Amino acid sequence: MRRASVSLFPIAAAIVLSLPPAAVRAADPGPSEAQKAAEASARSWLALVDAGKYGESWDEAAAPFRSALSREQWIQALEKVRRPLGKALSRKLRAAHEATEIPNAPRGEYVVIQYDTDFADRSGAVETITPMKDPDGRWRVSGYYIK
Repeated sequence: MRRASVSLFPIAAAIVLSLPPAAVRAADPGPSEAQKAAEASARSWLALVDAGKYGESWDEAAAPFRSALSREQWIQALEKVRRPLGKALSRKLRAAHEATEIPNAPRGEYVVIQYDTDFADRSGAVETITPMKDPDGRWRVSGYYIK
């Protein structure tokens, strides 16, 4: 059974590649409303981090984020890890996907977003930022990781 599904993939890919571009675009529904809202929240939050407003980024983060470490610990962590990278020069969306379960986090509505980011002192970084939908309906960042 597994072998059949693997052998069908090239056929499906060939069919998609032979479709006119308009047909391919019509089949792609684009990002969901949750993804759009989460990405807007992520970009707003990243603007604080990019501006060196580390304390304000902690203030704007989701409750589980704030309970995981103090404001001072967050500021110290970003001073050590983020500041040496320099100014963010470009940030391009790599991927975004919705999830209801994230390791070491409560069940909820999450969007895991990855950006390909070039910093002044490091190009080719991947930022992973995870907004979650808070009980008040707002999307707030619950996780941030740079690789």
